[in-house]
Amino acid sequence: MWRRYRTECRIYRCAACDSPIPCDGVAGPVLVFDGDCAFCTSSVGWLERHVGKRPVIVAWQFADLDRLGLTPRQCSEALQWVGVDGRHRQGAAAVAATLRHAGRGWAVVGAVLAAPGVRWVAERVYRWVAANRHRLPGGTAACSLEGRLSAPLADAGSGPPASTEP
Repeated sequence: MWRRYRTECRIYRCAACDSPIPCDGVAGPVLVFDGDCAFCTSSVGWLERHVGKRPVIVAWQFADLDRLGLTPRQCSEALQWVGVDGRHRQGAAAVAATLRHAGRGWAVVGAVLAAPGVRWVAERVYRWVAANRHRLPGGTAACSLEGRLSAPLADAGSGPPASTEP
């Protein structure tokens, strides 16, 4: 039902209604990433190549954030997971949810990332990677959070804050 369109970044659209996120007839979680960041786009590409069962993946710049209950600020700061139940995860918790959703061996890795004690470390590592993504392989100056987060972002949508809990 979903076909992939390649533009500046990877986005998925429903073949039935051309919506950039799942329509009411398509059930599944959504992973929202920063399409302006080359490191994030490379990471999503790795996920597409190595993880069989994936959520719907969409760059926040092309997503209907109101419908997902997210804001541009949330999406520019961290990876976002929106489950079928509407619950949000961000950062390391979004990575863990994606891996748990993938099943098989990935689910074990996701469960470990969400475990008490490990979750705290995983979130610190995620925050470090997010703050330094412009310096990592595949990253560019456009990936830097510094100038992007200091500039005011329109908080379109009034979605609830995303949870960092599993």
